Amino acid sequence: MRIKTFIVFSIILTSLLFACNNNSDANNQEGDDGEAPSNSITLNIDRDETFQTIDNFGASDAWSTQFVGKWPQSKKEKIADLLFSSEKDEQGNPLGIGLSLWRFNIGAGSAEQGENSGISDEWRRAEGFLNDNGSYNWEKQSGQIWFAEAAQARGVENLLLFSNSAPVQMTRTGKAYAENENTNLAPENYSRFAGFLSDVVKGFQEKGLDPDYISPINEPQWDWSDGGQEGTPFRNNEIHSLIRELNKKLEEENLDVKIDIPETAQLNYLYEKDNKPQRGEQIKSFFDESSENYVGDFSKISNTISGHSYFTTYPYSEVKEVRNKVKNEIDNYDNLKFWMSEYCILENNEIMKGNGRDLGIDPALYVAGIIHADLAIANATAWHWWLAVSPYDYKDGLVYIDHQKNDGNFYESKILWALGNYSHFIKPGFQRVQITASDNTKADTFLYSAYKNPNNDETVIVLINKSNEELSVNLQQADESLINLKAFITSSEKDLEVKTVNSEVTIPSKAIVTITTN
Repeated sequence: MRIKTFIVFSIILTSLLFACNNNSDANNQEGDDGEAPSNSITLNIDRDETFQTIDNFGASDAWSTQFVGKWPQSKKEKIADLLFSSEKDEQGNPLGIGLSLWRFNIGAGSAEQGENSGISDEWRRAEGFLNDNGSYNWEKQSGQIWFAEAAQARGVENLLLFSNSAPVQMTRTGKAYAENENTNLAPENYSRFAGFLSDVVKGFQEKGLDPDYISPINEPQWDWSDGGQEGTPFRNNEIHSLIRELNKKLEEENLDVKIDIPETAQLNYLYEKDNKPQRGEQIKSFFDESSENYVGDFSKISNTISGHSYFTTYPYSEVKEVRNKVKNEIDNYDNLKFWMSEYCILENNEIMKGNGRDLGIDPALYVAGIIHADLAIANATAWHWWLAVSPYDYKDGLVYIDHQKNDGNFYESKILWALGNYSHFIKPGFQRVQITASDNTKADTFLYSAYKNPNNDETVIVLINKSNEELSVNLQQADESLINLKAFITSSEKDLEVKTVNSEVTIPSKAIVTITTN
């Protein structure tokens, strides 16, 4: 949803109560015995009861890396380490959060149009590879290319290319945003746009980069008519027609890349029409064989549906209801997976406001709770943050920078390290497993989930303590105490700081702690 101006939602949130129910099994529930809660909890892990397999954790390069990728080498290398590195220092502390997917924004060419683009914020314009004469300039978007290469060099497993708009040379308005509720791409240009996207994949391959996924549509529910950034709406039948053309082009070019759809603006549009009858019910529309928009038999389609967690975070009853509905709807279709493919803090409520940069622990705990809910209730197999690098006075970044194009300072956020409590340790192929608690009275402030490496006996446990009191947690696996553990702590004072512990672990107040058994 980015920092967008389109529909303004007023959401009043007093607390994010991210506890899950038995449908996802890794989640605590509120107790009903009325007894005073204890500060000691036993968690028991059952590696034999498994749930979803994790595909990746990611973030997007829009829009700052077009500039930061041209900053002094030492600074951009350090930022890349923070985002991509899976290495640890001599003391065993992670050097970065080890993302396993990087999202590259394919620009539509609004940057070349300058002020005539109609997009007032220069940082939200994007260069385009396509020239007016139909040729390509693969030296464009060089700052973004630098970060894609830096991600690959540091072992990031997946590269996804995404588009907010077709090139301006193809759009109805001649700009990278629409003027009304109609898609800015005329049907006669679907094949041309599909050819452009396949050419971009080949252009990346020629640079030694190997895209795994391509996402041609972003948040099709919004009208994208205000010039806030590149974007266009799409109806479901239009998405089907475009994907059919893209599938055909990828087949013709024998390109080994999967199509990711539809980057739904809110999770509820995955299973209901809501206020967008021609742009909703997208799971059913695209993956029900009886639907006229069915794409499940396209050879290049990823058997995944992607949606964004915006504006579905309050109240807790809605958090639970929405994510259970996503899970239950997806369960109707064989092998279909759910990716939570974009989130940053857009809420504006009593305890958290999107406006205002905050590098501290409170927004990090807020985000950690959302990650937990998406993984442990909705069974998401991937989780992606929005702006990896932000110049804005907003809670939308992992790493923040001065609002300067050529050079400046950069700043780590606790949100960066909170995501790292998951992304650095839970790698593609890990499986979520059963974890149960002896005390469920702390369901509003203590969250937990567990994951196993299917190739060995490694287990990863992520614990979130939102309360102002520390907790004592006894970790067991198959009813036997775990020993020789590593705890990685993110708090107001620590950034994934490592500590050797045994089965009885003290979880600091207002902290996220990842425990590893190897």
